[in-house]
Amino acid sequence: MSDTIRFEDKVVIVTGAGGGLGRAHALAFAKAGAKVIVNDLGGSTQGEGANASAADKVVAEIRAAGGTAEANHDSVTDGEKIVQNALDAFGRIDVVVNNAGILRDKTFHKMEDADWDLVYKVHVEGSYKVTRAAWNHMREQAYGRVIFTASTSGIYGNFGQSNYGMAKLGLYGLTRTLALEGAKSNILVNAIAPTGGTRMTEGLIPPQVFEQLKPELVSPLVVYLGSEACKETSGLFEVGGGWIGKVRWERSLGAGFDPKAGFDAEDVAANWEKICNFENAAHPANNIEAMKEMMANLQKFTS
Repeated sequence: MSDTIRFEDKVVIVTGAGGGLGRAHALAFAKAGAKVIVNDLGGSTQGEGANASAADKVVAEIRAAGGTAEANHDSVTDGEKIVQNALDAFGRIDVVVNNAGILRDKTFHKMEDADWDLVYKVHVEGSYKVTRAAWNHMREQAYGRVIFTASTSGIYGNFGQSNYGMAKLGLYGLTRTLALEGAKSNILVNAIAPTGGTRMTEGLIPPQVFEQLKPELVSPLVVYLGSEACKETSGLFEVGGGWIGKVRWERSLGAGFDPKAGFDAEDVAANWEKICNFENAAHPANNIEAMKEMMANLQKFTS
């Protein structure tokens, strides 16, 4: 192992850094020389209450190891305050790691508006607020790295997590768009879907597996994505237990119908096997590539 990826003179914000994955990320960035804003409201996993001690303890750990860090106790929905804290303390902002999150798991028929709204507010609005507050500073300095925390519950779905899955996959949609908008300003944006043994997953993962899924096994990917060495953008990565894999969309080649003559539900039914056949599947990387088969079908019937 080498120390070629370093963050001297770089400032990193990690939200939800008072424990679990966020704490591991903050410690890893600090070890690599970054100045770290350790943000944590100190609430429960369901988004209730507040306690400043969580962030303070992580800052104390970093400083005891010779690193540089400041605690921030604002809610991520007050993202401008968090970013201003970084600017006041260190004069710039280079990396934003959107990690803060809560759980309010319920089956959809038992879901209450408060459960839906608060999960959205913390995960989606909170990530938006912090990133939006940092965005123009990154554009002005022509450098930035943003990491969003998605989830396999968003990618694949998970029973009892309609609110959480919605929020987490929504963050990947934000990742893809900001990657396009940030490219000319050297702002790279990626997302991770981590699995770690934290207070949010305790009781959801078998104990013998939970102990092995150390949060520290996720942080090396986050540190790399936050570094100058990384040239990746718009990526989505599953990570946990010492394993990392990139996820991409896959789509069948589909079935084409005559847009002039028209078609009906019976035609769809007759071609259903072809529509769902993933042999020689396409992997569109953008909207233009995604329209390739559709445009070919239009040309076929209009030429």
